[in-house]
Amino acid sequence: MTTEAKTYRHWIDGSWRRPENGHYEVINPATEEPVGRAPEGGSLDVDAAVRAARTAQEEWSRTDPQERSRVLDRIAELLTERGPELVPLLQAETGATLKVARGMQMPTAADRFRRYARGALEPDTVPLAPQPVRASALAPGGLIGAAAVRRPMGVVGCITSYNFPVVNLAGKIAPALAMGNAVVCKPAPQDPLACLELGPILQEAGLPDGLYNVVTGSGAATGEALVAHPDIDMISFTGSTSVGKKIAETAGRTMKRTLMELGGKGAALVLDDAGDSIRKAALGSVASTWAFHSGQICTAPTRVLVHRSHYDEFVTALSQYASALTLGDPTKERTVVGPVISAAQRDRVEAYVEGAREQGAKIVVGGERPDEPRGFYVAPTLITDVTPDMTVAREELFGPVVVALPFEDEDEAVRIANSTPYGLYDYVFSGDAGRAWRLASRLRSGNVGINTVQRHPETPFGGFKESGVGRDGGSFGLHAYSELQSVVWPS
Repeated sequence: MTTEAKTYRHWIDGSWRRPENGHYEVINPATEEPVGRAPEGGSLDVDAAVRAARTAQEEWSRTDPQERSRVLDRIAELLTERGPELVPLLQAETGATLKVARGMQMPTAADRFRRYARGALEPDTVPLAPQPVRASALAPGGLIGAAAVRRPMGVVGCITSYNFPVVNLAGKIAPALAMGNAVVCKPAPQDPLACLELGPILQEAGLPDGLYNVVTGSGAATGEALVAHPDIDMISFTGSTSVGKKIAETAGRTMKRTLMELGGKGAALVLDDAGDSIRKAALGSVASTWAFHSGQICTAPTRVLVHRSHYDEFVTALSQYASALTLGDPTKERTVVGPVISAAQRDRVEAYVEGAREQGAKIVVGGERPDEPRGFYVAPTLITDVTPDMTVAREELFGPVVVALPFEDEDEAVRIANSTPYGLYDYVFSGDAGRAWRLASRLRSGNVGINTVQRHPETPFGGFKESGVGRDGGSFGLHAYSELQSVVWPS
């Protein structure tokens, strides 16, 4: 597949549909050149997609789970075969480095479809032991049997983030389809093209028309129409907390179910008993904020809290690491740090850094716009002399910026870690795993890594506080895209 500019249409009911409101340009964040022209959706486009999904879902929900599993497995096979063809497009619209684009986009998306091909075959019924029930004015007494059964939600609106467009979408549509739902997807406006390209691939895999629909738009109107549509049963959203709150407010008017993966301000706690090998692991983990997709990941440990006995040494090591990173053209093998997604996001991150400087923080590394002729680049930045109440220590920047704060004891570390509105992913680095386990219980975070930033694919993923509502991942993803129905009968 080439990355030359191409004009797309919406993918609705198994075919390309001319958009209601024309097109808008998708821009390569590394070159500032057009990648393609995406359809500008309106309420009529959304309505057509939802109607198609509703019609298709009724039959799909009655399809044998073995057939649903077969289709999802075939999707995984085709994504593995076609993935290399899609990588140039993904890289052009996201600005991801080669390492991220090749290793963390299509292969992970294929893995998710493969996982939920198995998930389609997981038991959906929990039998409950019969219970003797006394007679009442309601009904005669007797031995009453029952079961709890997971049923499909119906039509799910999937609104995805720009950092990993295909991977994030796969994490929603694979469990949704496995449970017998249909989906209408609204990708992030910055990079929707690969999500549109999935339409014919899923169709070729045997997915019935109408089960996967994609409508796109440059602003909020398309997503707002999707959330407000009366025939959408559930909204699955990944993105900022501010947008998530607006979605929740609209969805609540019709009691739509919601799954929200929102912002994060991850803290990495490096304890006093962290030996050389543990501190080295912590260093690499925190540095991933710079090296992994330019910090555009909600789980990144953007705050490093270091026991004062290790603080100076750790800050020195971090500054040396950041200074050595290669920033530039993401299509080059040696590049580690590529651009952020847009000029608006670059300006936003720069404003946060400048605000930290004005509040008295010290910019140890970075803080100045890189000398690149084109592209939306932010230099890897390390900030010290930060207090927990500073904006840069409390809000999600979504860029290659790390703040370092010292602490004296565990109580202070926990207070700092829990002091933001977020609670998505925190990390504890300690030479005593039992101590780290106990400390994890004090962190108001949906996920805690001990001596690693690696994820486990079967864990429930989601956040505390303003980092979201609900959980997906593994079998929990099947729970997220289904509702429990109790069925009762006389034994």
